[in-house]
Amino acid sequence: MPKVTYAGMMQYDGDTKMPARFLVEPPAIDRTLGEYLAKNGITQYAISETQKYGHVTYFWNGNRSGKFSDELETYVEITSDIVPFEQRPWMKCAEITDALINAIRSGKHRYLRVNYANGDMVGHTGNFEAAVTAMQCLDLQLARLLPVILAAKGTAMITADHGNADEMYELDKKGEVKRDAEGRAKAKTSHTLNPVPFVLVSAEAHPGYQLRQDLSVAGLSNLAATLLNLLGFEAPEDYDPSLIEVCQVPPGHTATG
Repeated sequence: MPKVTYAGMMQYDGDTKMPARFLVEPPAIDRTLGEYLAKNGITQYAISETQKYGHVTYFWNGNRSGKFSDELETYVEITSDIVPFEQRPWMKCAEITDALINAIRSGKHRYLRVNYANGDMVGHTGNFEAAVTAMQCLDLQLARLLPVILAAKGTAMITADHGNADEMYELDKKGEVKRDAEGRAKAKTSHTLNPVPFVLVSAEAHPGYQLRQDLSVAGLSNLAATLLNLLGFEAPEDYDPSLIEVCQVPPGHTATG
């Protein structure tokens, strides 16, 4: 056998040094949203199940382990089931919501973030029926969660980092489902390129802000400034712009943007 030396494109995990060899030095990420909030005394709560726990902690903080402030931050991991995702497409969304609702009602946290893994992990299976069940389960959790946020006079920001369960079959250039030699639809198991929704739900009938219409390109990088605006801060100048702007507020209402 030939002698082969393996190297990843970049180092995935700096704590475990995985992989040991890599081709591109990973970027140094500093002044993240979590760090900004911690330095400004904002209490934070992060929760997900094992499959996505790192996405609301380690990756969220710029590939950094640990907290910026043990006093201000609370991290909660709900242990994922070790079964194929299509066999249990609801995953741990109900348990996550249980804990999240309790955290909101406690009044201890000004900013809470959650990652529901269902759409991504079940979407990767290519199992259409399982993906439908996964999305129905998430609908149920949002129906539980949103009234609690509104009762706490809060604002919910709902989005995703990419599509997956939105397109469960391979499509050709005409938008028609691809089929194999036996006429069966080909399952799509990869992320999609479709735009993702961005939804704000506010407890205020006239919250004092509106979605900006002047951004030709918008994505995940705009969420940090948006969140800071919602919390009453001005984002650093080199952050990508906020997705909201302060608008005319009707008499008797207070702007929160």
